Amino acid sequence: MPRVLFWLAVVQAVYYVLTGVWPVVHIRSFMAVTGPKRDLWLVRTVGVLVTVIGATAGRAARGGRITPEVVVLAAGSAAGLAAIDVVYVARGTIPKVYLLDAAPEAVLAALWVWGYLATR
Repeated sequence: MPRVLFWLAVVQAVYYVLTGVWPVVHIRSFMAVTGPKRDLWLVRTVGVLVTVIGATAGRAARGGRITPEVVVLAAGSAAGLAAIDVVYVARGTIPKVYLLDAAPEAVLAALWVWGYLATR
C-alpha cells in the first residue's frame, strides 16, 4: 500500500472519529461552537455516520488495504461534506464557522484524488 494513501486514511480517520463523536457525546459544546440546532437527532445521525466513515478509513489503513472503494468513500465523503459546508454557509443556513471544516475536507478530497492517481 502506498504510504501517501496510508497516511491520508489515518489523518481522515482521526479527524472524522473526533468530529463525528463530538456531537454524539457532548451536544452542548458542539452547539456552543457551531451554533444552535433544531433537529438534534439529525446532528447526532450525521455524527454517527462521519464516525463510521472515519473508522472504516482507519481500519483500511491498519489492515493495509486501501482499495478503490475506500478511496471513493474517503474522497467522496470529504468532497460532499465540503460542498455542503460551502453551499449552506453561502445561503446563510449555517454559520461561517463551518468553513473551518470545509477547508480540511476540500484538502482531503483533493489529496485522495491526487494520491490515488499518483500511485496507479
